[in-house]
Amino acid sequence: MTSIVVVVCLLAVGLQLIYILGIFSRLVFHSSRNSSEPPDSAVALHSYPPVSIIVCAWNELDNLQTLLPLLDSQVYPTFEVLVMDDRSTDGSRQFLEQAAQELPHLRFMRVDREHEHVTPKKYALTTGIRNAAHDIILLTDADCQPASEYWLAGMVAQLDGSEKEIVLGFGPYTREKDGWINRLIRYETLFTAVQYLSMALAGLPYMGVGRNLMYRRQLFLENKGFYSHIRVLGGDDDLFINEVATSRNVAVSLHPTTFTYSRPKATFAEWWHQKQRHLSVGKYYRTGHKIRLGLLSLSHIVSWLTGPVVGLIALIRILDTGLPALVHQSDGRLLLIASGLFLLRLVLFWIIVGRISYRLGHTVKWMTIPVMDLTLAVYYAIMGFVTLRPRKKKRKMTWK
Repeated sequence: MTSIVVVVCLLAVGLQLIYILGIFSRLVFHSSRNSSEPPDSAVALHSYPPVSIIVCAWNELDNLQTLLPLLDSQVYPTFEVLVMDDRSTDGSRQFLEQAAQELPHLRFMRVDREHEHVTPKKYALTTGIRNAAHDIILLTDADCQPASEYWLAGMVAQLDGSEKEIVLGFGPYTREKDGWINRLIRYETLFTAVQYLSMALAGLPYMGVGRNLMYRRQLFLENKGFYSHIRVLGGDDDLFINEVATSRNVAVSLHPTTFTYSRPKATFAEWWHQKQRHLSVGKYYRTGHKIRLGLLSLSHIVSWLTGPVVGLIALIRILDTGLPALVHQSDGRLLLIASGLFLLRLVLFWIIVGRISYRLGHTVKWMTIPVMDLTLAVYYAIMGFVTLRPRKKKRKMTWK
């Protein structure tokens, strides 16, 4: 039994090291000529193409009142802010009518009813993209706030070369009161970003987040938009990117001025409902992407299930027979190798993910990375069980 545990540990930890060193480390060392501070002079920005910023909103009056002035004040030569008001009943329409008179870049369109053949947000977003004034589309959500007035310019700066059609941005959640729900949300959001951004840099892009996502309208129209998953609630960001992204047409934006911040859910129930909606679209990913993500999560869980056990067995054997005797035993050497590799994985995860967190705006504190590591293993195990278990009754989900 011990030998089986050791072998399983070696396989899981080995796979984790491949991801950590071969994939995640790309985020630490990635650099480009556009990774510095976005240009802030009229001369530098003069050649930048026009952009349509699109925001879909359903009863988001309070958030729109905060967001729209920030979008309107972006330092950029030519852009519009197009708000798609999806059947709001909270006074959003009256506010937008007034705001459009005061904010020069703002215009809005209203969706008055649902359509049976398409989910509400995808209909609103498709309508917005088709009616946008410009060919480059930048998406964010109503409850987001750009980190700076150079968010737009910084995202466009990554469209360097004719092959780039998609820019993946980062949308962290703000640090609220020091509660475990807030920490868990920030941990999970950071590690999700570590995965999709580093996979993109490795030529294996599989998703983006609608809180901060840019692509060319031509790409959207040529691929029939959301047609292949038009009835799936959600996926207007990750499923679309999963379908159209290639190793050559995706860029990433890592500068802190190009992030968009959101307030996280305040309760576990709200966050759990949000995660269930996100997980419900994962089954539509391409097979290769599902395999890679599944192996990553499974190896993470198994590493933590077997690594401490193997380490404890090795310690007991050392205390019982001594280290020199254990080294001269074949099974003892495997125990020591597996224990050492598990410790190496812990240290490398701490260093590399900690460095990525620093680069992505100090998303989480460096000293908490080991706790985050274990927390993610538990999280993946629970989410895997929830995803795979048969469901008796579907809960109705909304698009936000």
